[in-house]
Amino acid sequence: MSIRCKAVVLRKTDAPRPFAQSMPLSVEEVELLPPGPNEVVVKIAGAGLCHSDLSVLNGDRPRPVPMVLGHEGSGEIVEVGSAVNDINVGDHVVFQFSASCGRCRRCLEGRPQVCETAAATKGAGDLMSGHSRIRDANGERVSHHSGVSCMAEYAVSDRGSVVVVDKSIPLADAALFGCAVMTGVGAVINTARILPGDSVAIIGLGGVGLNGLLGAKLGGAEKIVAIDLEDSKLGLARQLGATHTVNARDADAVDQVRQITGGGVDFAFDLAGTIPAMNTAYAVTRYGGSVVTAGLSPSAAEFSFNQSDLVSQEKAIRGSYMGSCVPVRDIPRFISLYEQGRLPVDRLIDGYIGFDQVNEGFDKLQDVKTVRQILTPHGAK
Repeated sequence: MSIRCKAVVLRKTDAPRPFAQSMPLSVEEVELLPPGPNEVVVKIAGAGLCHSDLSVLNGDRPRPVPMVLGHEGSGEIVEVGSAVNDINVGDHVVFQFSASCGRCRRCLEGRPQVCETAAATKGAGDLMSGHSRIRDANGERVSHHSGVSCMAEYAVSDRGSVVVVDKSIPLADAALFGCAVMTGVGAVINTARILPGDSVAIIGLGGVGLNGLLGAKLGGAEKIVAIDLEDSKLGLARQLGATHTVNARDADAVDQVRQITGGGVDFAFDLAGTIPAMNTAYAVTRYGGSVVTAGLSPSAAEFSFNQSDLVSQEKAIRGSYMGSCVPVRDIPRFISLYEQGRLPVDRLIDGYIGFDQVNEGFDKLQDVKTVRQILTPHGAK
């Protein structure tokens, strides 16, 4: 049967700041159509406010609107489709924002995070079935955000968009493992595959960047240089394990990193999603080193480099989408590391908010006044 519930709906992008006044996000009652055979219905416990949401909200990464926002979330299964036989009502799940078909070339080579089928359906605002299950008060179609749309009381998603997790972890907090943890920790552990003793620079200390820092510490990096524009973020980075910090506003920021590391880092991670961050990452990478970027810059942005320098110094530049994770493998293992105290990602949560604070919450995110806020649609955590 269908469900009526509250949801955060984006109808127009590129609204003027502050969002608390322009109110680009409206809390509306929507109707969720019954799930298809391979779909599930989730009661949302928590939804993280992420820069990927912000990039849709501010128009940097255009998506079909109207859309129910949210791609980083967690919740409890309340209904399953007729073909779903490996998940049960009552299971706790974390969303992952790239369901996979299991049949395209990328899936068959073990890279489900870049499934070609999922990329097409997400771009259209659909689920993997090719349909939207969301309707507004007038019965009009509403798009899904990355096949998830978890900034709502309930969500319908593809079975492949959820990963069952142990009930021991606070369910609202588990939302972080669906994006920030996978993207940041995964970029370091899976994409770069750093080794103990390597030197690392983390550029951009938002939720993803700080998770990248935790991943570098977990991987045994000898030197971890945290780089950001805000001193408050640098202070938190030191608390979480950075061996050195550099303010990117310093005119000699690149020289500082080179001096700290004896010529540059083995791996530089752009986790900010800006071209200046990419320029910094490339500049601080040593001969034979690698730049890994997991930040999503505006869709029209371009990064350039000197080709001769790339060859003569034998550098490498790699993209990392969703931390090169296989979610059914990596989300549970990252949660296990969290429970062991080796990935203290709960320290990145600095607030829980309700529907009426969502626009203001994105102002805080844009103004770098917060790391991770969690929307709890059903009230207090």
